[in-house]
Amino acid sequence: MPLDVRRLVSLGRVSSVAVSPDGTYAVCAVSRLNVGEEGDHHPNDSGSKYVSDLWRVPLDGAAPTQLTRGEHNDRAPCFRRDGALGFLTNRPVKGQGLSRPQSDRDALATAGAQDPDDEERDQVWLFSGDGDPYPLTDEALGVDAFRFAPQGDLLVVVTDVLAGVAPGDQRARAKDLEKNGPSDLHYPNRFGPFRHWDHWLGRAKPHVVVRDDRGGNRRDLTPDASREYTGDFAFAVSHHGAWIAAVERVESDDRLCDPSIRLIDTKDGSSRMIAQGSHIEHSHPVFSRDATRLYFNRQRRSKERHGKVELCVADVKSGAATVLCESWDRWPIPQAAFVGEGDRERIVCTADDDGCVPVYCISPHDGEIVRVTAAEHGGTHEGLSVTTDGHIIGIRHSLRTPPNPFIVAAKKDQAPRLLADLTGFDAKDIESIAVSQFDVKAGDGARVQTWLVRPPPHAGATVPTVLWIHGGPVGAFGDGWHWRWNPLVLASAGYAIALPNARGSTGFGTAFVDGIWRNSWGGACYDDLMLVTDALEKTPGLDPARIAAMGGSFGGYMCNFIGGKTTRFRALVTHASVYHLEAMCGASDYGPYFSIEMGTTSWKDREEFEKHSPHKRVGSWKTPTLVIHGEKDYRVPISEGLILFDALQEHGVESELVVFPDENHWVLRPRNVEAWYGHVVRFLGKHV
Repeated sequence: MPLDVRRLVSLGRVSSVAVSPDGTYAVCAVSRLNVGEEGDHHPNDSGSKYVSDLWRVPLDGAAPTQLTRGEHNDRAPCFRRDGALGFLTNRPVKGQGLSRPQSDRDALATAGAQDPDDEERDQVWLFSGDGDPYPLTDEALGVDAFRFAPQGDLLVVVTDVLAGVAPGDQRARAKDLEKNGPSDLHYPNRFGPFRHWDHWLGRAKPHVVVRDDRGGNRRDLTPDASREYTGDFAFAVSHHGAWIAAVERVESDDRLCDPSIRLIDTKDGSSRMIAQGSHIEHSHPVFSRDATRLYFNRQRRSKERHGKVELCVADVKSGAATVLCESWDRWPIPQAAFVGEGDRERIVCTADDDGCVPVYCISPHDGEIVRVTAAEHGGTHEGLSVTTDGHIIGIRHSLRTPPNPFIVAAKKDQAPRLLADLTGFDAKDIESIAVSQFDVKAGDGARVQTWLVRPPPHAGATVPTVLWIHGGPVGAFGDGWHWRWNPLVLASAGYAIALPNARGSTGFGTAFVDGIWRNSWGGACYDDLMLVTDALEKTPGLDPARIAAMGGSFGGYMCNFIGGKTTRFRALVTHASVYHLEAMCGASDYGPYFSIEMGTTSWKDREEFEKHSPHKRVGSWKTPTLVIHGEKDYRVPISEGLILFDALQEHGVESELVVFPDENHWVLRPRNVEAWYGHVVRFLGKHV
């Protein structure tokens, strides 16, 4: 069976992995279509959404077993110090507390019973022993994220709280506002986002709340929080639970925020900043095992260049910080700390490198960098944790294999071992699809890497090609699986797919990323893409007269820029794309950031700001174009797609518009994903 879009959406999706305290097994969250087994009936919504189950995966290679199954989303597994398994789920809480131990029932009772008419909200549930799971929390507005201290009596939850509303009235007030209003949202300034990706940031604000690890003794450590923890909030908990490191938004003078790291004492709630600075962004905090050090990433925000993302370590007591691996021209992202051979600590990291995402171990003592996953195995690795005996567990995937749990020894040049296939994927479906890569040299000598995914060969026939341009612009096409932008689907339909890493791509050095900065979107990146296209036209087996370009977000911007610059492509597919830079920057949830990336604003220097805006060249556009957009896309608002389509129609360009009223930047619902690929394949078939 070829890997068409229906097969793609039917595969299981591994999203997270947690390792048991004794290091003998892991638990994975796996999403699947809500299509029941024999005897289950879902007549109205079968196959229309994903639900998530938990799977137990032994580390010794034994067969995995399924822990949960149903119509609820059981996800985000995390172990308590005694081996009990916590997880987030939207199962209804009411009536479930009686199956839990008495001490836990007492803790839950203090939160109040759930209104049976309430919408389902995520709470922390627990597997303890062989019985059924039971709820550990009943937060009034649900739980966004949680974590147990690995060896401490502490549960940390992130939950929304309505300011000025008593704890016992939170749920009723939220319900009344939702039903009866008022619905007004007030934002006193443009600091930070007021909407994020696909939703408005409402009245309720995220707070950091702690309990004991049985669910009792609830304390709000951030009672005055307003917008500090909105967006993609990240935090870390020290090994014994004494500290929480929270990434906090701090207002800056450029209408953005300076993400800083606040260290919170979990005993008395006192706190202090441990990493902050003007126009400096901090992220990915990870504690050392003894909680004397904190690892994190730091980047200086500048209009001049994107700049390197640095790996830093700070002394928790003094706050003094140093940069690790300063001369290494990669961006290591800290994942976990462990004590290795010779009682020396190592920090486990991932870093984009040459089209892959390997695992590294870095010594904070001498800066030694050890590449753990051998280069010949390629792939992308993420979501890492470490066992006490020095094995790294996480998720691994490649262009040819979907994400699955893996294990590897924390030593140099190791072969990662797959722990289980939880996806239902059959490699035979794509065995005739070839994956390779090639390089071209840019005019300034820079190397531009491209992955090439080729369909099954046809005797003597050449095949059409799609130049698929990645988003970002700071990002990369790597040896990794993508659930939404999957080249294997189009390769199965008979197209060769080129995945170029043009200027702005990560994993090739800081200077290469800086080449996209300061309003250079249509500069070196365009030149790089044209050189790749030149190479594709000369590649045996590819039809030089049948090449299309496609991309989403920044990739869609480049398609729009290409549309006004050249007619060499047979068709363009532009998804969630930037067309009119001034209009987009004013409406985007991330608008002020673009003034940094562009080096100015349209108010200060319109000519400079718009020099690479695709709307200025629409009069030269001749290529048939498919415009796709989600109406709930706040990063690149749907107005961009509508203005683009209207302009193409006005200028007589053969064009079509596809809108998903219920989708965001990516288009995620299974049936919509099928429709998305259906429109793309149909349009390419018509023109290419």
